[in-house]
Amino acid sequence: MTMKLAMGTTIAGLFLASSAFAETAVTAATDLNLRAGPGVSYEVLSVIPAAQAVTVDGCLEASNWCQVSHGEVSGWASGDYLIAMDETLVYTNRDQQVVQTVTYERDPSSTIGGGAAGAIAGAIIGGPVGALIGASIGMGVGSAVTPSERVTTYVRENPLDPIQLEGEVVVGAGIPETVVLAEVPESEYYYAYVNGVRVLVERDKRQVVYIVR
Repeated sequence: MTMKLAMGTTIAGLFLASSAFAETAVTAATDLNLRAGPGVSYEVLSVIPAAQAVTVDGCLEASNWCQVSHGEVSGWASGDYLIAMDETLVYTNRDQQVVQTVTYERDPSSTIGGGAAGAIAGAIIGGPVGALIGASIGMGVGSAVTPSERVTTYVRENPLDPIQLEGEVVVGAGIPETVVLAEVPESEYYYAYVNGVRVLVERDKRQVVYIVR
């Protein structure tokens, strides 16, 4: 991974902006993937638990991805689900939040399967607003379930071909009709392998209700 600053800035300037921003309470609105690069084709390094604080080092200017640190792990998270203390989205309000703009040079070695995730089959339905089901923006996204061990074991032992969709995978997001879902026998779930993670999907609404990690 090679990071470089947007034109005219310095390394000192980056750390100054990051330090100032780190003084605010920036949290994840839901369990959020921390990826090796700014996009869903990059592998998942870790998961930021809902309501957990992260340090934002900078965001891309033309994409809703931010470079963040959570504990000892640094990576990239979707700015659509990073919430500032005033309950605004970090990426949308990055100018007011004084978030540093950074750029990224693609590193194919850190993508899922070396970048061979297949053609994009559509886009995640819902997002920082649409996926907030029955909750305010700071209260967490969606309605997670706790599936039985039989269900999660079946999903792990019966892998599917990867599907790539635009948008991060979170509980509460919808899976478009363009994606063919597989059935979990004797259960109320379908499942799929989307953007590098296994997801359980509620049958009628086609919403992600659990991520099998």
